[in-house]
Amino acid sequence: MPDILIRNARVLGGEPTDLLLRDGVIAEIGAGLSAEGAEVVDGTGLVALPGLVDLHTHLREPGREDAETVHTGSRAAALGGYTAVCAMANTSPVADTAGVVEQVYRLGQEAGLVDVQPIGAVTVGLAGERLAELGAMADSAARVRVFSDDGFCVADPRLMRRALEYVKAFDGVIAQHAEEPRLTQGAQMHEGDVSARLGLTGWPAVAEESIIARDVLLAGHVGARLHVCHVSTAGSVEIIRMAKARGVRVTAEVTPHHLLLTHAKAESYDPVYKVNPPLRTDADVEALRAGLRDGTIDIVATDHAPHAAEDKECEWAYARPGMLGLETALPIVLDVLGEDWPLIAERMSYAPARIAGLDGHGNALTAGAPANLTLVDPTVRWSVDPTGLASLSHNTPYAGMTVPGRIVATFLRGVPTVLDGKVQK
Repeated sequence: MPDILIRNARVLGGEPTDLLLRDGVIAEIGAGLSAEGAEVVDGTGLVALPGLVDLHTHLREPGREDAETVHTGSRAAALGGYTAVCAMANTSPVADTAGVVEQVYRLGQEAGLVDVQPIGAVTVGLAGERLAELGAMADSAARVRVFSDDGFCVADPRLMRRALEYVKAFDGVIAQHAEEPRLTQGAQMHEGDVSARLGLTGWPAVAEESIIARDVLLAGHVGARLHVCHVSTAGSVEIIRMAKARGVRVTAEVTPHHLLLTHAKAESYDPVYKVNPPLRTDADVEALRAGLRDGTIDIVATDHAPHAAEDKECEWAYARPGMLGLETALPIVLDVLGEDWPLIAERMSYAPARIAGLDGHGNALTAGAPANLTLVDPTVRWSVDPTGLASLSHNTPYAGMTVPGRIVATFLRGVPTVLDGKVQK
């Protein structure tokens, strides 16, 4: 692979500078660099960010390759500026053994576009009855460090405590889908005035908040690491804020769609807006944005959830919950936070890499650091076309929306995975 010389890029929005990528690292950074035989990439007007890291991606393989594969999901991730994604365990078969997580890990290596880090299931078959092979997955070639039954809550407090105690031995993380199932039976959307008007069974905020409150107490008691998936309510933000003040080892994520969209979207009865947890109120959106800015919420995670057409293009009650997110995450965050590039780097690269233990990712763009980075054109505004996305599925809630910021190039250990907005494999 020849050296790559990126000229005049603005690292985190700063002054234009050059970056020389050689042998998988940033060999030099500074003005007026030169390297004989290097491939030159014009970064004029572009912002250089560390490669984005997604702690919450559904790649559907094995089992639902009609909705997404590791390869197509990797293409979407690279086009979204990501260099690493964590693949959730709710596949078929479930990623609850060393064999399945190693299969996903190797499929990611074969695709070669992003580093695919599997997340292991907490319980066998996501059934919430007995612990999965956490130690075997941690010792496997995939080196799993984050475990989640996402899609389902680990509702049994005794089992949740055991899981937290188990992963503490290797500094692992339990990532909880916070939903008290006895409060959400038959739920279709956020419980509130809109659900009452539409006649749809509501998913109350307290179903999320009660599990988070329980789990931060358990994590504090055990001294283990807890991560809260897709926080969606103002009350949840406040509980996490209090837990952090008490020294509990808790981190949290918010999705782009929960930062932007509200339950008012359900008034169209368009199932593209059906998601779990559901879209909430304007007040919840404001609290989530404030929590993201002040660090109560540590990261933005996509919860990229592709679905085949027959699972989304149907009546609301029968539609599967979930939305695409990888290719639109950075534009939506830009729309919400503005061009606060250091904050974006922290919430979408540094912090998720730290939580997941991905040492080769989430590093500042300095000499000697791994050459995992992306170049963004902040001046471009583009219209989201579902058929133009790399995912096999088309269930984006942003169809027809004009969003800011376009990924021009992505580099994984110095190798371009995207150039001029096009995947290189």
